[in-house]
Amino acid sequence: MDYRYLKAFLLTAEFSSFSKAAESLKIAQSAVSRQIKLLEESLDQELIIRSSKKVLLTNKGKELYLAAKQFDEMSDNIFQKEDDRPLRIGILNGLLKNWFMPYLTKYCKKYQRQISIHIEDQPQLRAGIEEGKFDITFSTDNLQSELVSSLKLFSEKLVLISKSEVDLKKLHDYRWIVFSDGDNLFKLSKKQAKSVITVDSIHTILTLVRNNLGLAVVPYHVLKKNESLCIYELPKLPNSEIFMTTLSYKQLPQHIKELTNLIQAS
Repeated sequence: MDYRYLKAFLLTAEFSSFSKAAESLKIAQSAVSRQIKLLEESLDQELIIRSSKKVLLTNKGKELYLAAKQFDEMSDNIFQKEDDRPLRIGILNGLLKNWFMPYLTKYCKKYQRQISIHIEDQPQLRAGIEEGKFDITFSTDNLQSELVSSLKLFSEKLVLISKSEVDLKKLHDYRWIVFSDGDNLFKLSKKQAKSVITVDSIHTILTLVRNNLGLAVVPYHVLKKNESLCIYELPKLPNSEIFMTTLSYKQLPQHIKELTNLIQAS
């Protein structure tokens, strides 16, 4: 059953008028009549008795009208709730504090929607989007499956930072300051440092390094232009690519589409 036909029937029954139904649907009156005729043919039932003066419903037409009206109201409630849904964002800490803030500012000025933002590491972001905890994530994971899909936004360079000079062949001899167990320092060194500080904040990681409490791997864009640190490029680590990930909708829900359009337009 085509919902357009059902809607044409419902409005014609409510207004007792083909012309008013056509005006509401913004289509020709003949199109309304044709859609109802197709609905009747698909059901093999006469629903409306047509006359020159008014529209009359058959008994089956009256039963269908009551059922269709209830269905239409429920559908409106479902999609109205969808329009009012809060936007749930999962993002890496460094991206939130640097790259994402201008977009968040623009979004909040344009829309009144409620937003919740969660800072997580890579595995948690991946699990969160796949389990429906987040509507959209921003991370270095390129996820492509029947369930989720990612769009590349940009590339960022990763660097090693320290307050004093470092022997890159003996990274395990220094204290590590990492974001999580999946931090890039674990990929750079065959041996793990005896002392590891785990902090889920890029700002705190930078502060600890500036205070000469250890070394860390961070995106280059989080550093200040006049940073008084030793900065080492890391050829063993490819540039990190940043992806925007959502569930694989055929058509993005409005609350997600608002943000993706804003980012892609910039």
